[in-house]
Amino acid sequence: MTNSITVVKLGGTEGVDFSAIAQDAAKMIAEGQKLVLVHGGSSEANALGEAVGKPPRFVTSPSGYTSRYTNRETLEVFAMAVNGKVNTFLVEQLQMLGVNALGLSGVDGGLLKAKRKSAIRIVENGKKKMLRDDYTGKINDVNADLLNTLLDAGYVPVVAPMAMSEKGETLNVDADRAAAEVAAALDADTLLLLTAVPGLMREFPDESTMIKEIPQAGIEKAIEYAEGRMKKKVLGAQEALNGGVKQVIIADGRVENPISNALAGNGTVIG
Repeated sequence: MTNSITVVKLGGTEGVDFSAIAQDAAKMIAEGQKLVLVHGGSSEANALGEAVGKPPRFVTSPSGYTSRYTNRETLEVFAMAVNGKVNTFLVEQLQMLGVNALGLSGVDGGLLKAKRKSAIRIVENGKKKMLRDDYTGKINDVNADLLNTLLDAGYVPVVAPMAMSEKGETLNVDADRAAAEVAAALDADTLLLLTAVPGLMREFPDESTMIKEIPQAGIEKAIEYAEGRMKKKVLGAQEALNGGVKQVIIADGRVENPISNALAGNGTVIG
């Protein structure tokens, strides 16, 4: 096993098996592989929002990307679910398997810095609108030194997708794109995007139309095939490759040994 770094993004959708991912990660780490895990938590955030009477609102940008509208109230729910519950219990699973995992969000140690989009353009019922009081952002800086320090000290970083604005405000950031930025900053060999489908399909949801390989030059076309949340994954893949990551694999997080399975080429390999 090489000493290269692999960044694994665990989907926040229902069906992705965090325990299988943790077991596979533990095996690989025992063999000397350096891993950084970045996770989502959208289903947990949705469930908590519903439970406390603050259901999620998803909006679509003029270019067709779907995201969670995050005002300050929604941000509090997101932080409780994703940084509070998902991060803690993923670290717990890894610790139980003998992995010295360390949970942190992008706010800790200035790990992820982002430019806040205080107003966002959306399309609703065919009309363009502006939404204000938004606490989301696009990452523009990763504290790679912090991650490398943790890796060199034998820790496995487990990162929740929150970032810090230029004013120090907490922001919700897209987990796929956060993982892409982390992978690029660490000069990782591979970025794995584990999700609840086998890969990118030409005709979603027909799994027989899954695309096995996409050259970097063909990624613009691939974005056209992507539906819904998959668009952000393909965009994240493009950003990772542009940042120097050698390959990105979009693969199934519901199977046994999901990381090893993906690294064996099962999924959509981009690059």
